[in-house]
Amino acid sequence: MQREIDAMQSIADQLDAGQYDELVEAIRGLNGRLIFMGVGKTGHIGEKLAATFASLGTPSFFVHATEAMHGDLGMVTKDDLVILISNSGETKETLAPINAIKRIGAQTVAFTGRADSSLAKQCDKLLLIPVQCEADDLGLAPTSSSTAALMVGDAIACTVSHEEQFTKTDFAGFHPGGALGQKLLREGVL
Repeated sequence: MQREIDAMQSIADQLDAGQYDELVEAIRGLNGRLIFMGVGKTGHIGEKLAATFASLGTPSFFVHATEAMHGDLGMVTKDDLVILISNSGETKETLAPINAIKRIGAQTVAFTGRADSSLAKQCDKLLLIPVQCEADDLGLAPTSSSTAALMVGDAIACTVSHEEQFTKTDFAGFHPGGALGQKLLREGVL
């Protein structure tokens, strides 16, 4: 756990505020939806981030990068912003849909740990999330890098929500079930 805690602190200390703010403003200015893409562990992170953004008022969903190449690009419109997640920035399945996304006219953002990667170079925007090493003893399993993408994505979702003045009433409207929704209903938020 300490390895991941140290990696997250390093990200917090070195994240480029200009890239972060530019992405926040791009999301706030969207006429379309926010779409996350990835494969493997980054795909799972993308699914979670899409759910977080949607629950905080930003229309969002996940498209598996491989499935995008087999018809799911039909979910993408010119008004959308697509965040592609790959720590190495060289994951071939994540790189594959970029040209098609650009032909559609959607903007692309790279969530990657390498500024010199193919993903960083091919996307319209970059949010560099560099992790020095993974948390496992081999330094190979996506652990610190996937946690970093999740942490940064959650932070952006919270920032956008704050800037858009998303309220408890708004939250309750998107969460009518479960413990959170019931708590807000008991408080009379809706």
